[in-house]
Amino acid sequence: MKVRNRLAIASGALGLMLASSVSMAAQSVTLDIALPQLDVAEYHKPYVAVWIENSKRKSTQVAVWYDVDMREHEGKEWLKDLRQWWRRGGRSLDLPYDGLTSATKGPGAHVIDTQLNSALSKLSDGDYTLRVEASREVGGREVLSIPFSLPLSAQALPVTLEGKSEIGRVSLRLED
Repeated sequence: MKVRNRLAIASGALGLMLASSVSMAAQSVTLDIALPQLDVAEYHKPYVAVWIENSKRKSTQVAVWYDVDMREHEGKEWLKDLRQWWRRGGRSLDLPYDGLTSATKGPGAHVIDTQLNSALSKLSDGDYTLRVEASREVGGREVLSIPFSLPLSAQALPVTLEGKSEIGRVSLRLED
């Protein structure tokens, strides 16, 4: 009788774990990035980079927002102001890169989902850090870091950080 009860409990727990894994696999992850409205004399939209680093600091690029429409690609000249991103592989990218780069964004709420899920699908299980860096002409620079582990756990998300100057609220969450 005890053996039968233990088997029933073990199979129930296994069923819950499998159901949880399946539901996690079906859900997608979303990164919300808020860029604050700054009350400054000369405002320029920030350049923003998002990437994932593993424990050995190898990077996987997620998104880069910069002035892609400047004539003769002059917008690329200022990408090195995203200092951490530049050192973590940004300088070796051949930009613009389809699916990675897009135009700068103004103040407000922005969402990255498709690019993030594509990047996450290429990574193996382990510990990672998601980094969001913003730099603005005649402004400042800020980096926020969100540590996470793969496979993602519903109990570990959402993770929300609040920037202090160039970045507002950043939230890594499972999509509703």
